[in-house]
Amino acid sequence: MKRIHLIGIGGVGMAGLAVLLKARGHDVSGCDLAATPRTRWLESMGVRVSVGHDASHVRDADEVIVTPAVPADEPERLAAHNVRMRGDVLAEIVSNHPDSVAVCGSHGKTTTATWTARLLKALGEDPSWAIGGETGDFPVAGVGKGPLVVEADESDGTLALYHAGTLVVTNCEYDHPDHFKSESEYRACFDAARRNARQVIETQGLSPAKLGTGPQKPLPDALKPGSVPSQTGGLSPILAVLAPHNRQNALLAAEVALRRGHQLADIAAALPSVVAELPDRRFQRLSEGVYTDYAHHPTEMRCAVQMARQACRGRLRVLFQPHRYSRTKALLADFPSALEAADETVLCPTYPAFEQPVEGGDIADLYAVCRAAGMNVRLARSCEEAWTHAVRTARPGDVTLVLGAGDIISKLHELPPRRVWIGGGFNTWKTDLDLGIEFCKTEGSAARPGSSLGIPWMAGIPGTVGGWVKMNAGAFGHSISEVVARVKVDGSWIAAGDCGFAYRHSNLNGEIQDVEWDEEKLAAAWAQGNAADYLARRRKFPAGTFGSVFKNPPGDFAGRLLESVGAKGMRVGGAYVWEGHANVIVRGEGATPSDFMALVRLMRNRVFFRLGVMLEPEVAEIM
Repeated sequence: MKRIHLIGIGGVGMAGLAVLLKARGHDVSGCDLAATPRTRWLESMGVRVSVGHDASHVRDADEVIVTPAVPADEPERLAAHNVRMRGDVLAEIVSNHPDSVAVCGSHGKTTTATWTARLLKALGEDPSWAIGGETGDFPVAGVGKGPLVVEADESDGTLALYHAGTLVVTNCEYDHPDHFKSESEYRACFDAARRNARQVIETQGLSPAKLGTGPQKPLPDALKPGSVPSQTGGLSPILAVLAPHNRQNALLAAEVALRRGHQLADIAAALPSVVAELPDRRFQRLSEGVYTDYAHHPTEMRCAVQMARQACRGRLRVLFQPHRYSRTKALLADFPSALEAADETVLCPTYPAFEQPVEGGDIADLYAVCRAAGMNVRLARSCEEAWTHAVRTARPGDVTLVLGAGDIISKLHELPPRRVWIGGGFNTWKTDLDLGIEFCKTEGSAARPGSSLGIPWMAGIPGTVGGWVKMNAGAFGHSISEVVARVKVDGSWIAAGDCGFAYRHSNLNGEIQDVEWDEEKLAAAWAQGNAADYLARRRKFPAGTFGSVFKNPPGDFAGRLLESVGAKGMRVGGAYVWEGHANVIVRGEGATPSDFMALVRLMRNRVFFRLGVMLEPEVAEIM
């Protein structure tokens, strides 16, 4: 018996492994950041779970198991003396089991593995299993005396280590570019698992004659468990109620049972109850008109969107959280066709898993290709924003489909309504999502045009006095805060020293109703040259633009950095970077707020990835 500790034991894959290790007589413990229903279930299975990470957890452990999501410099991991990867350990368990069934594939492996284990159980076998998904009362893992059914993950390459009794391959389509640098490298991993297995089951090797999946007969509207007509002689009636990709998953599960000696009639009798329920987050109904799917690869997403379209009587809206920057970049061109059947797509910030951002893998890059494909697409700054928009704009008959393998489900919270004060020319980006924001134009004296002050170095800067003060606007090395004595906000006067003025920033919130000037400093500002001289030094901006997008970083100019990385002429939808100045975006024909936000992100990313400088927007509420 070994003392084994799992870091991140609450994860779906780690929890299943913990149960298998416990069943083999090991002393198993683990820890995670928070207690969850899954960690409580593990405790009911006899696994000790600690909340939080601490080096003391691994002090007496013979082995410590981690996933790639655990950083190499995590203190608990550093304190361990024998660290193993989850994929290696599961591959070892499967390879040493006398009767193992490993289900692998780019798509559908969770569903196929679940249905295989449930089918064998329904047919009287006593399987053990470890699967990356839960289905109703069928947990991620179970312990029996018969075959071992596992979901074999290829993402870290450990699939090549499996020596399975039966290897089930659902399909093979390039994925996980963070680990596999080419499609050939990806396919080689599957080929190694095929060579190692005693027998292999794949879709193209199924026998329609044996499974009774020839031409299908008419089927009643609802086929309930136990109602399989005896005269069908096969599985066609059962499969007819499933989406095409799930028909394949069910056939693979049936083929496993058939090769294990079960009769087709028994399989047909058991299968309806087995396939009546999908694993969690596999086109799962959350509420009326709202479904979620774990899909994050374009092929999976296309299937989920098609299923949602069939369930939709009104408009179909998709909320999508991309999973990992590397996948977004590698499969960028494939996403639009996967989403094109939706009436509206709202893109949420990428779920990074354990990745750092990469150039070309941002949601702005994904937005740009979707926009170029003619899709109705919008950008959200958070999953909460996307959900709020969906709730506020839903109509009877509409369907909202929530896609992604990240944390989007846990973030489906509606944002509270709020009020935002604006003035003419106020340097604020207004989202094209419906977030329940009430935009109120200030009516006090602070709403008058800022140009009326007559300060030469502010000449040519659009906006109202209140807008100038809120953003601490300025030019040529000066800022409006230099001449402010105090500001009236929501009926209260705030001294200049308490306004939190910084470069293009203040801490002022609420309605800026009036501004009192320091007359001595204002007189000195008026004496500094004349407006004509400053205007002559400023470029003539085209119509549809309102000044600089980014603040100047310390010791440099945003425009210079953007020009050096070729930002001039960049375009998303109707918004483009002015050829006359790389820090200016022009609102062209058909430009939307999401176009603007996407372009700002792309400009920022280009400077960051190529020059290492993170530009900060001068426009409020943009990132």
